[in-house]
Amino acid sequence: MIAIITGDIINSREGKVENWLNPLKEVLNYYGKEPTNWEIFRGDSFQLSITPEKALLAAIHIKSVIKQTKLQDVRIAIGIGEESYGSSKITESNGSAYVRSGDCFESLKKQTLAIKSSNEQFDQLFNIMLSLSLLTANNWSSTVAKAIKTAIENSDKNQKNLAKILHKSQSSISEALTRGGFEEIMHMNSYYQSQISEL
Repeated sequence: MIAIITGDIINSREGKVENWLNPLKEVLNYYGKEPTNWEIFRGDSFQLSITPEKALLAAIHIKSVIKQTKLQDVRIAIGIGEESYGSSKITESNGSAYVRSGDCFESLKKQTLAIKSSNEQFDQLFNIMLSLSLLTANNWSSTVAKAIKTAIENSDKNQKNLAKILHKSQSSISEALTRGGFEEIMHMNSYYQSQISEL
């Protein structure tokens, strides 16, 4: 079983392209190699192949990177299923995970992050959770987004260490993570990981 993340950048034409393109490439590189595991196509769309366990946190990670630009946001669909045909380029691979990711992406309206698997109950539950978490995440400031990105990339470090990395006070990091709903998002991710193994 694999997860395919399909996404695009909201307001991609605002400001300088490199302001969001370079950070996007960096975060995608964090999860695999281009073009086997990820590709950017049509200018501002991207696909990433990842293990289902890591998919939700990767989507949140990508959002935390893009939200730092102030002008852009990102729409992301996670499709979970099989890969029936693997190519050296992800955009040429195929299978139920790709189909679900594409279908889920096409059905994104106001919600900017959603998931589709073979289990409707699972999808319904997590899409409700995601819509609630987006009430906070869609309003992340660049400061909050940066704190969340750093916390995701340094999951073994405490707030004191994160403060050192970001050259901020521990209290300002704590406040940024609280404002961004980081702890609640991590609880949701832990629950997601426990449920995905049963799919």
